[in-house]
Amino acid sequence: MFKDKNILVVGLARSGTGAANLLSELGARVTITDTKSRSVLETNIKRLFPAVKVMTDGNPSEAFDAADMIVISPGVPLDIPPLESAKAKGIPVIGELELAYMVISRKGGFETRPYNIVPDFIGITGTNGKSTTTTLVDLMLKEAGFKTLLGGNIGIALTEEILKFVGAGLKPAPTPIDYIVAEISSFQLETIKEFWPKIAVLLNITPDHLDRYHSMEEYIYAKARIFENQTAGDFLILNADDPVLMEVANEKLETKSEKPYIFYFSRMREVEGIYLKDGIIYCNLPESIVGAIHESPLRINANEIRIQGVHNIENAMAASLVALIAGCPLDSVRNALRQFPGLEHRLEFVSEIRGVKFINDSKGTNVGAVAKSLEGFNNVILIMGGLDKGSDFSVLKTLVRQKVKTLILIGVAKEKIAKALGGATETLKADNIDSAVELSLSKASAGDVVLLSPGCASFDMFQDFEDRGRKFKEAVIQLKINNEKNKL
Repeated sequence: MFKDKNILVVGLARSGTGAANLLSELGARVTITDTKSRSVLETNIKRLFPAVKVMTDGNPSEAFDAADMIVISPGVPLDIPPLESAKAKGIPVIGELELAYMVISRKGGFETRPYNIVPDFIGITGTNGKSTTTTLVDLMLKEAGFKTLLGGNIGIALTEEILKFVGAGLKPAPTPIDYIVAEISSFQLETIKEFWPKIAVLLNITPDHLDRYHSMEEYIYAKARIFENQTAGDFLILNADDPVLMEVANEKLETKSEKPYIFYFSRMREVEGIYLKDGIIYCNLPESIVGAIHESPLRINANEIRIQGVHNIENAMAASLVALIAGCPLDSVRNALRQFPGLEHRLEFVSEIRGVKFINDSKGTNVGAVAKSLEGFNNVILIMGGLDKGSDFSVLKTLVRQKVKTLILIGVAKEKIAKALGGATETLKADNIDSAVELSLSKASAGDVVLLSPGCASFDMFQDFEDRGRKFKEAVIQLKINNEKNKL
């Protein structure tokens, strides 16, 4: 399908690099473009196969017009002029996720596993909790002995992992892949055509990326595309406690002639699926779905789950439900829940100074994430701010009034946040993360929590949310060192 075709890859980050190399190995004539300069992109350029042609400092229309197919990276908006022109000419435009699906389902020119069996996709999306849930699912499956391939929006390009797994020459995989476990963003779902997860998960929907989408409705419908191609025999897992999610799911499911099996997770009530009641997680699935491997219902004390926080209970329930449907024994699910320490920059405990706990939630890049994080704490010194994504910060006002002793603001959005939330609690501003951390300790007492949960993107002051989280942790550790010195 790709051999000897002129294929343009737009975007020279990790997913674009993975797509370009995989397509080149499949025999395509590949060109990759990016608006950034060659010097900025040098590290990624060095990772490209020699046959890939590189064009930087722009997206020349002639490259788009000459393509037989265009593969775009998730960060590339679909409405840029050269893409609009190419689509008007009938040139197919897909994303890296769709490309990975085409290849893994053997439509792209090679077998990905022996015995003529295609691995099932597990796709996980939602505004918050995607990475934690995806990682937990992968751990549970591996604990049960399944062979998995992990990738997607989690920071690992699926195309790169496919090429790495099958190796040079695109020979069949040495051992069967049972499941492809993919974290999927709304940006990736914008460009799917045939992508078809056997198990799809919608964790939650709260406002995000409104600097890219024209409306909240557009963002919601992008998320809902995860189950667009599912039919009878597939599985859809929904958060029963999220009214926005449930409304759009019901609306979209009404129009489907063949519906997947639908199960739910809930912290609020008993559902068909998995739910929390009196501090215990129960599984309620028909035997026809889970089969004889589950001799008794899943029952685990929520306090046994190593990752803490309200939203992590939801993530753990969603992951457990996926794993049980996929065929994991109960022991594998329990072991993963008890052992998984959580991901860096997601409610990560950093240190304690003078009885004050410092928590790094740098991945909290939208108001929904901040709300979930605040629910799990009291007496909070909250550090917020960064690059605004079109968020309505005022929705946090009641929670900030209830939970936050002092709000410390950084970044270009600090004035907007101050206007929205400044009246809810004491509000201060800092020039950088170091001064924000110092200021937070001066305002805290023993038993308080200093929480970095920015509610914003990071690119005004940092390379990415990981860089922001690392800088926060460095500032906390340095503050602790200085505090210990002052005791001497």
